[in-house]
Amino acid sequence: MRRVLGLDQPFADVATALMHHGYVQIDPINVCGRMQDHILRNRVAGYREGDLMRHLHGDGTSPDADRRRAFEHHLPDTNVLVAFPLDAWPHLLAAMHRRTRRHGAWSGRLTPRERPLAEHILAEIAARGALSSEHIDDDRRSRQTVWGSFSLAKQTLQKLFFHGRVLIARRENNRRLYDLPERVLPAATLARPEPDSADTARWLAILKLRQRRLVTLKRDELPLVADLIQPVVVDDCPPLYCLRDDLPALVASSESSLADGRLAMVADGLRLLAPLDPLIYDRRVTAALWGFDYTWEVYTPPHKRVRGYYALPLLADTELVGHVDAKADREKRKLVVVSRRVRRGHRVADAVKNLATFLGLRS
Repeated sequence: MRRVLGLDQPFADVATALMHHGYVQIDPINVCGRMQDHILRNRVAGYREGDLMRHLHGDGTSPDADRRRAFEHHLPDTNVLVAFPLDAWPHLLAAMHRRTRRHGAWSGRLTPRERPLAEHILAEIAARGALSSEHIDDDRRSRQTVWGSFSLAKQTLQKLFFHGRVLIARRENNRRLYDLPERVLPAATLARPEPDSADTARWLAILKLRQRRLVTLKRDELPLVADLIQPVVVDDCPPLYCLRDDLPALVASSESSLADGRLAMVADGLRLLAPLDPLIYDRRVTAALWGFDYTWEVYTPPHKRVRGYYALPLLADTELVGHVDAKADREKRKLVVVSRRVRRGHRVADAVKNLATFLGLRS
């Protein structure tokens, strides 16, 4: 699993990692580094904090559309924001169209108040270039939602993004600046025809396999990728599948472990994973394969948390052996361990020091 997930042999660059996994999840929360940086620092040689955003948007200014190699958008029919390679674009179009017809305070169709504002925003962007909601002269508020109340301009821009009428051109201090699609993506990408529903359904099933490499598949997903997959039988696990192309690496890892009579060892020892790392994203598979019942507790009420607000799982060779809940004190340039729970016999000091160095802090 480590090998096919890019954890043993780092990819040469962000673009290669992105093509291998199909996408990288993006999250704005920054307690001890952002989700996307945790995922990629373990997979890309020489990765620096913020390299994914530089790959997406360049250094401070948006690259010319024809030079852009990847973009930000949501997984179809979800609120999950990810970085996609350009070939994903046509497969997102159907979901964008569906959102324009559905009710939804954050991603659904425009309301009567939002429709004229949307046309005003699009005209402003066309005339002035990439803008955020703060650049729109409109002080009205949205109606209260489960996420709270926002400016009407912000909510309208967010819907236009979900609908594919604007795209994220760049970020300034994590604030999104939106521009017209033709000024963000290459003309050749935008010109690609929308696939039929069967092609997109197959693409989504393949994307799931590329992202996690060893997965459970739903009954309606199986026939879509039957020519590409191999069943993998593991005692006490649900039915699992991998891409046939991944099978040699999986078999080699298994045979190496058996030959040694123990779990395969790697030179770099322990490492801290992202809370939503592809290795552990599926809680059911993680619990069955490794006996590790993990939940990302950012959205769990404090009194119900077991591990902590932003606890990072700890991978030791081919076992998950605990977690470290860390917090970056940027003012004091120090990484603080709030709590930890680690299986006896494992020392986390080097893994914590490695994370601190990555963040430019002291441990």
